[in-house]
Amino acid sequence: MAARGPATLVELPGKVVAWSVTGQETLRRLLGDPRVSKDPRQHWPAYTSGGISEDWPLHLWVSVQNMFTAYGNDHRRLRSLVAKAFTARRVAAMRPWIEQITHRLLDGLDAAEQPVDLRERFAYPIPIEVICQLFGVRDEARARLRKVVDGVFDTTITAEAAQANAAQLYGIMHELVAAKREDPGDDLTSGLIAVREDDGSKLEEAELVDTLILVISAGYETTVNLLDQAITALLTHPEQLAAVRAGTSGWADVIEEALRWQAPIANLPLRYAVEDVELGDGVVIRRGEAILAAYAAAGRDRSVHGDTADEFDITRADKTHLAFGYGVHYCLGSPLARMEAEIALPALFARFPGMELAVAPHELKPTHSFISNGHESLPVRLK
Repeated sequence: MAARGPATLVELPGKVVAWSVTGQETLRRLLGDPRVSKDPRQHWPAYTSGGISEDWPLHLWVSVQNMFTAYGNDHRRLRSLVAKAFTARRVAAMRPWIEQITHRLLDGLDAAEQPVDLRERFAYPIPIEVICQLFGVRDEARARLRKVVDGVFDTTITAEAAQANAAQLYGIMHELVAAKREDPGDDLTSGLIAVREDDGSKLEEAELVDTLILVISAGYETTVNLLDQAITALLTHPEQLAAVRAGTSGWADVIEEALRWQAPIANLPLRYAVEDVELGDGVVIRRGEAILAAYAAAGRDRSVHGDTADEFDITRADKTHLAFGYGVHYCLGSPLARMEAEIALPALFARFPGMELAVAPHELKPTHSFISNGHESLPVRLK
């Protein structure tokens, strides 16, 4: 798609047409442009006219009422409310606890039968436990939550399966809200229920539930893929792993290059042109047309990263990427995701210095999604 220019028309499931924006600078401009909205109720005629039915497989991605799909003042209000509960101090205070989770998982891997699936046994449990603890999700709900969130990101499921999955997800979130109203705790769900703006406004019920869907699902799926792809990159580039161990490159280099090389969210639906937006070279996104943010492609933009854009290289001077978005919708959870990776990756490679893939790299299968960018499994032999 990148070879077709910085933006090209693509067909999504259900024959929905959108502009896939693959050029990094073009995407950055659009993400920061007030003429581009994420609110389908205001700015996507196909949605407001009934052309997008509830059985569209990606319906949940556009129908939720939270800061993910808000525009202008609504977005500022919702983001402000969430940010008050999602403070940097609260995230930083979790570091010792994340370290404990990591080492407990490593102890379990020590005793595991070989080979082990590191996505299942390491990349998944850390962010799942972190986000569920952060939002007060009870242990008995976590397996159900993971299953339905996986379904949200699966872009190959049928319309019927997508609707059933969404219904289950809403059921889990309503249960969580009801439990926290009855017995609030020191968690972000309780915080979101209680938080108020200076003018006394708070999250409406639909906004509250949909905000939880956003922050919980996005809060772990992205980190799972970041860990998965970073581990895969180092195991398939042993010379770069050696450079990290020798101290000539740092773990921050690994994380940022992994985010550039394999963005955890490959393509994010959807945005909409509030008015005609000219991209140059005669390309115009017309008012009301849908836009797909192609973060993975933008990370490989040759106009930014040259002929080596497709190569994983932690010594690359410019690791610029848009993996966490840009502008007013920049990911609030990016510090938490980076911190989890900063803790988990060095601990894993220190515990198992001879670790290697248990299959050939080309045998690793991608997830069933054009949104989530990870592997179905990550089998390794621990040494």
